[in-house]
Amino acid sequence: MAGNQADGDITSDARQPPKIDTSVAHPARVYDYWLGGKNNFAADREAAEAVMAARPTITRDIRANRAFLNRSVAYLAAEEGIRQFLDIGTGIPTSPNVHEVVQSIAPDARIVYVDNDPIVLTHARNLLSSTPEGATEYLEADVRRPGEILAKAAGTLDFSQPIAVVLVGILHLISDAEDPYGISARLMDSVPSGSFLVITHPASDIQAEVVAEGARRYNQQVATAQTRRNFAEVTAFFQDLDLVEPGVVQIHRWHPEPGISVDDYEVSGWAAVGRKR
Repeated sequence: MAGNQADGDITSDARQPPKIDTSVAHPARVYDYWLGGKNNFAADREAAEAVMAARPTITRDIRANRAFLNRSVAYLAAEEGIRQFLDIGTGIPTSPNVHEVVQSIAPDARIVYVDNDPIVLTHARNLLSSTPEGATEYLEADVRRPGEILAKAAGTLDFSQPIAVVLVGILHLISDAEDPYGISARLMDSVPSGSFLVITHPASDIQAEVVAEGARRYNQQVATAQTRRNFAEVTAFFQDLDLVEPGVVQIHRWHPEPGISVDDYEVSGWAAVGRKR
């Protein structure tokens, strides 16, 4: 495995000048806008606002998605002893990032981030501030090429030891024709027993009419179209894995923070964590 990534040191990929097309909305930048970030452009904001007009709760749902990410990786680090994380579809850094959550629990944890948006590359320094005991790395790669991701990640992660594969808010950008189930299976086939799969996915069967209109508007303006999936379709990603309780549930209802009420509103997204046998 590679040694500790120095704070602020960028990989060779990250030293190349990024080419950013600001004229077309990009999922990572639209997501950034919904989270209240500033790393977005006019086309991204226009697409985001079009969805918000049809689905006013989208910002709450997106923030619930981010909160789930933090809860799930904290759970895996604290309760399951996972010390390696492969976060694919990282998006623009939003504090706390995965390594900040995980390394606050386990300073020796190793995290590899993967994304293919050039603007994420420009902020990669924020993803490389590791503890001295652990390591972080950023790879510019596409989820549709899992073999490339696995080969590059092996420079930082030990694939003989359990790894959490994190696919939060990314699989809906993979069309059925691009075989999202095959991509997920390839990734999980490459990690050992005791590894975990973490997924969130926009739902087609929660507030169906509203989210369908939001998805239609999104797909009209964003370069990468989304494919929303239902409960059964999301559950199928966990075939041959053991689901962590409470199984596949709405995003905000997976291990909610104590004292937080989650039963009086709906979030149109499914979430789950599964363990490889």
